[in-house]
Amino acid sequence: GREVQKMNDVPIPQGKYKPAVRFKDLIFTSGMTPRLNGKLAYCGKVKADADPQIYKEAVYLAAGNAFAAASGLLNGDEKIAAIVSITVYINAEEGFALHAKIGDLASDYFVQILKERGIGVRAAIGAATLPGGAPVEIQIIAAAEKI
Repeated sequence: GREVQKMNDVPIPQGKYKPAVRFKDLIFTSGMTPRLNGKLAYCGKVKADADPQIYKEAVYLAAGNAFAAASGLLNGDEKIAAIVSITVYINAEEGFALHAKIGDLASDYFVQILKERGIGVRAAIGAATLPGGAPVEIQIIAAAEKI
């Protein structure tokens, strides 16, 4: 497998919003799709009968974009201490029921970077459509702390 991408460039907004906003030590990201260099790298519905593992790279790319957006608001003497919350939106085909498995892929990404502090509260939500036809969109709340 491919090594986990720990730091993407801060994603370019696709509309009138900021990639992330900070309030004290909490960083809230916008929803991030699996974009690479501003272009959607994965497209289409998450199939009801597919093995969720086939969506791993798309989920990791979206999660990496969320992590990069959060990291972009750190001061030089800070790090992401924990992922407090993850929301995973899934462009789900009718009949899809493995939301938690797609959510687990996002959790796995953050655990590889932050160990147990990568697991926070989570919602995995099926959607009829997502921006650009993306299969997933991920939004996080991260906590910053001094190194």
